[in-house]
Amino acid sequence: MGILNLCALVGSLTAGKTSDVIGRRYTIALSSVIFLVGSVVMGYGPNYAVLMVGRCIAGVGVGFALMIAPVYSAEIASASHRGFLTSLPELCISLGILLGYVSNYCFGKLALKLGWRLMLGLAAIPSMILAFGILKMPESPRWLVMQGRLEEAKKIMVLISNTEEEAEERFRDILAAAEIEEDGAVKAVGRACMERAGDNPTPAHATGIEAVVLYSPKIFEKAGVTSKDKLLLATVGVGLTKAVLIVIATFLLDKVGRRKLLLTSTGGMVFASTSLAIGLTMVHRFGRLVWALRLSIVSAYTFVAFFSIGLGPITWVYSSEIFPLRLRAQGASIGVATITMGGVFFMFAGIAVVAWWFFFFMLPETKGVPLEEIEKLFGGGDARGARDGLEIQAKRVNNKI
Repeated sequence: MGILNLCALVGSLTAGKTSDVIGRRYTIALSSVIFLVGSVVMGYGPNYAVLMVGRCIAGVGVGFALMIAPVYSAEIASASHRGFLTSLPELCISLGILLGYVSNYCFGKLALKLGWRLMLGLAAIPSMILAFGILKMPESPRWLVMQGRLEEAKKIMVLISNTEEEAEERFRDILAAAEIEEDGAVKAVGRACMERAGDNPTPAHATGIEAVVLYSPKIFEKAGVTSKDKLLLATVGVGLTKAVLIVIATFLLDKVGRRKLLLTSTGGMVFASTSLAIGLTMVHRFGRLVWALRLSIVSAYTFVAFFSIGLGPITWVYSSEIFPLRLRAQGASIGVATITMGGVFFMFAGIAVVAWWFFFFMLPETKGVPLEEIEKLFGGGDARGARDGLEIQAKRVNNKI
């Protein structure tokens, strides 16, 4: 299980530069093809080595998709709907996890040799649909501007905006952020920025969600659920909880804002992770204590719920918003996850505490703010101030809206 995340990290690191070269749309198509090949190899898998090769290939495809999907969504969406659209990849990840749990339960009733092959091989179908479907979608106008293809960018901006006036305003903002004149000439400052080496972004999702999602059967087994069918149904419950809460979050992002959801989500995860750690530790040391078993199960669901209402979708939204245009793809290209069991949830709780502090003191609200204005807030434009300066500008932008 862990090898997929490792290879996904390689894929996400590669995808940033790839999308800057071939474009956002073709990078999504490429990720679909890579994952399709991985799924077919896994479904075929005559031995362990081939299965692992397929898993690695699929992991690279996952890394590509995780990085490029929110970037593409953010770059074609208007400011008023960007939170909703950019969180859809996380929603679809949750639906995929739910379908995976359901397929485990269904295919688990088939012969072992056939069941797991169908489960892994069927993943090629949505990959094929995406590979062809994305070709009908427009290229990111922001990427086209960076390539100097201004006429194409302007036409696409009209297609994805509500009015021609909105399209014209968004197009001018992009030109200003890219330091490009309307006639296509690159300003001296812009040329220097484009030639400058890319920065490395910070990692995300080191709060334990991968441990709960991947190892939920083990967690529930530790918590006293031993029947195979009950274990699989319990994991279906995890997937259902994750999907439902992310659906709710997608509608709240552009209404409530990023900060409030992030702080609520991370605070709840601290509580749930600590409770889960206590419950599993008590079961491990003192045996099947009824209250500890119940606490562990409830805490696992609570953890997933709080993650899904905020940190899950908003990580992708924020990472695709805050980086400047020239570095957006590379800036969104790192994802980190950690996995283990039992007492390590205390560590996850500690990480979540640090995350809550960071979100509260360091991240301004970006709800409804154009990407080009956000670039100024985070020092990509003419505002390169300290933390106080960021807060003042964020308040001004939101008050204006």
